[in-house]
Order: sequence, then C-alpha cells, then structure tokens
Amino acid sequence: MSDIKQKYPASNADTVALTITLASLATDSNLRTGREGAHVDNRSNLDTDHLVSGMITVGTSPTAGKVIEVWAYAPISISSGTPTYPDVFSTGDAAKTVTSDNVKNSALRLVWSTAIDSTSDRSYYIPPTSIASLFGGELPPYRGVFVTHNTAVNLNSTSGNQAINYHRIQKQTV
Repeated sequence: MSDIKQKYPASNADTVALTITLASLATDSNLRTGREGAHVDNRSNLDTDHLVSGMITVGTSPTAGKVIEVWAYAPISISSGTPTYPDVFSTGDAAKTVTSDNVKNSALRLVWSTAIDSTSDRSYYIPPTSIASLFGGELPPYRGVFVTHNTAVNLNSTSGNQAINYHRIQKQTV
C-alpha cells in the first residue's frame, strides 16, 4: 500500500511572485479600494495548495492603528475554461473598488491583516498562509488576491519593497 506525502515540485521549488503593483498604492479609509493581482491558473500544475507570503511596506508618516489587508478570491463559476469572478474582480493586475463591505466580506476570504505603527517605510511580513484552507480545504482552479489599506499615506513607492508570493504544494505517492 502506498503512502501519500506532501511534495514541493522540483520544476518550481522556488517561490513564485504574483503579478501585483503595490508600489505607491493609495490609501482608502473604507478599505474597499485597492489592487487585485493577476489571477493564478492551477489547471495545468494541479497543485493541492499555495502558501501565500510576502512583504508590504508603508510609506512616509503612516497613522498608527490603521491596517493593511490581503484578501483571496476565487471564481463563482467557470464556463468553457473562463472564470467569472465575484463583484468587480477579473484576471489582471488592476485597481479595484469593491461595491460594499458586505460584498467584500461575503465574496472574499481574508488571508492576512495587520495593524501598523507610525514608523515610516516599515515593512510588514505576511506569514505563509494556506489558500486551500480558506476555500474549504481545496485549492480553486483559479484564484487571485486583493490588497487594501487605510494607513493614511500611499504605500512605499519602491516596487522591490512590496512582494506577494506563493509556494506550490503537490502530493506524491511513495
């Protein structure tokens, strides 16, 4: 009888950077306007999970006690290989404004949130977080992330100071 074990694919054992433009992302007091990253298509890789991690750096003179949020979304349907996402979400790296708090809370899953302090240009780290666990234990065939913040200043303008990545996980028979 075979055992099934976790596997990190040799063809892509390194972290995969998500395409999302976070440098100078504007603040939104309502936490509804932000940036969506390009979606990830998992139909070929057949990964069982993606561990999302990264770093977000605030700008100059942020307001203490405000927050940064990272959300995940998945399609509500797929027709002929084309996903239909909830509310305003799509497949590309783009600015988005969620219709309402109720829509955001019902259509998206919170990956990570942190309160910030008033230190300029401080980086906040997103610990590895299972995307499959946010969607009932199964990784959706397509998925994306949405980032918003209400720090009262734009995020740091250096693109290298912002990163959201994922690490692929598969299963193998041993």
